[in-house]
Amino acid sequence: MTEISNIPDKSDFAHVTEWVFDLDNTLYPHHVDLFSQIDVNMTGYVAALLGLSREEARTLQKRYYQDHGTTLKGLMLHHGIDPLDFLEKAHAIDYGVLAPDPALGEAIKALPGRKFIFTNGSVKHAEMTARALGILDHFDDIFDIVAAEYVPKPADATYDKFMALNRVDTARAAMFEDLPRNLLVPKALGMKTVLLMPRDESHEFTDAWEKRTDADVHIDYATSDLTGFLCRLIDR
Repeated sequence: MTEISNIPDKSDFAHVTEWVFDLDNTLYPHHVDLFSQIDVNMTGYVAALLGLSREEARTLQKRYYQDHGTTLKGLMLHHGIDPLDFLEKAHAIDYGVLAPDPALGEAIKALPGRKFIFTNGSVKHAEMTARALGILDHFDDIFDIVAAEYVPKPADATYDKFMALNRVDTARAAMFEDLPRNLLVPKALGMKTVLLMPRDESHEFTDAWEKRTDADVHIDYATSDLTGFLCRLIDR
């Protein structure tokens, strides 16, 4: 696989004043595995809705996720569900598995300019997650799936909506994400792109298509240590 640097060139980010972060598996590391709770809830929702076994429900759930960007979007398109009910049930999880991360908070706080959370989840989920990490107060805004009118990343229109709403200058922006396909549009818009990866790629992905490949030339940097990466960009 083509090598992508995990050590940022500080000069490469000297122009950045707009910092955009995905939420799950980005602002906390993959191995914390918070999202697995949501995954279980979504499987249960699909099973109950359609009268499927958990195995059948999970297969359908994952197909909708891959085809439509989120399980929610697939369920809305094919089954006309209430999205707010789905989000409430999917995010009924234990945030206690997250520990405060003061070092990450200080690094985000020290970044010059504005900071955003841009998530395919809900504002409530983002707030609960960021509050548990002790970093919520360092963000200027949260753009969620409701604000996106339930059209998830990686749809072009969703990035356009986020950028327009927050008047983001993409030539002065960087985006941090855990899914390679969600960085295609940011790169095309002129943003610096950083992929957050598991410590062990061979064991911590649930779906093969989520893994970085040689085709992902739109990724500028890849790291499994967000705090360490950001600390290299700020003056200490």
